[in-house]
Amino acid sequence: MSNTIFAFGLGIGTKNQQDDWLEVFYPSPSLAAEKAVLDTILESTNYKGGNSTLVLDEGDLNRLHLNLLKVGNIEQAELASRLKASTQPIVLCVLATDEAPSNPAEVYLKLQLISHRLVQPHNTVLDGMFGLLINTAWTSEGPIDVRELADRQLGARMEGRTIEVFSVDKFPKMLNFVVPTGIRVGDGARIRLGAHLGEGTTVMHEGFVNFNAGTLGTGMIEGRISAGVVVGNGSDLGGGCSTMGTLSGGGNIVIGVGEQCLIGANAGIGIGLGDRCIVESGLYITAGSKVALLDEDNKLVSTVKARELSGQSDLLFRRNSETGTIECKTNKTAIALNEALHAHN
Repeated sequence: MSNTIFAFGLGIGTKNQQDDWLEVFYPSPSLAAEKAVLDTILESTNYKGGNSTLVLDEGDLNRLHLNLLKVGNIEQAELASRLKASTQPIVLCVLATDEAPSNPAEVYLKLQLISHRLVQPHNTVLDGMFGLLINTAWTSEGPIDVRELADRQLGARMEGRTIEVFSVDKFPKMLNFVVPTGIRVGDGARIRLGAHLGEGTTVMHEGFVNFNAGTLGTGMIEGRISAGVVVGNGSDLGGGCSTMGTLSGGGNIVIGVGEQCLIGANAGIGIGLGDRCIVESGLYITAGSKVALLDEDNKLVSTVKARELSGQSDLLFRRNSETGTIECKTNKTAIALNEALHAHN
């Protein structure tokens, strides 16, 4: 067995009536645990190695608490002790290696590793995750398997309560699981678990960030960051703008936005942007869009498909107001976010 493991988490789980996991909340997941912690898990629980999901009893938690204290892992030791008071199942998920998840508990651990900024988007294997997650009603009384919702609603009404349903989705709100430091979010419903929000990011009310996507630093997000899209430090996504993700027509092409870029209001990209790029408001560029390349005197140099410019830096994309042609030339305008807006993130 290896001397290290990819990740592990102690958490609180919720199951449906069929005893399947709906979700697992990991307060402080750990990445790259060393041999001492691995030995502690082996000694304290029924863990036999490999990628495993275990339900722990009070005895397991007592042993885990004491043994984690011995190896100096105070945070996890205190968590193990505190979880003894839980009335919900206590889960230990161990990922010896980073491979495709095999159950919802593993999916939830990986999504929370991303949202805790322990792993950046595209840096953990999530293949097959959709087939493992159950459509869930996220309600005022916690997660409920959507197939069990009608019965739960009837029971609540009979007791004089109303169960408020916030959404029906395989993914919950990120902020109900993880609130990273140094961010502002206008509407928590628009940030899915598995989003990565860098220090200094502001997501306004109409902004949206999907799972396995997000920002790597300071950013102003008033548009859509689709699944798989990563936005570099200092970039601004204007109101109503869109990025084409791996689930919205982009296929397996990873679309990213570099540092100090501006995508104007109601604009969109189906190609990657390098650093210091600007896309004019209202302009949507797909990989097959024909783009006229202009020199410094605004004279035509050549015409290319936009995919040939994907990932290049210092570009300004605009639409000619007379001809409707998409044009591209060297960007000479520096992009800077409003420091006052981010001063207290």
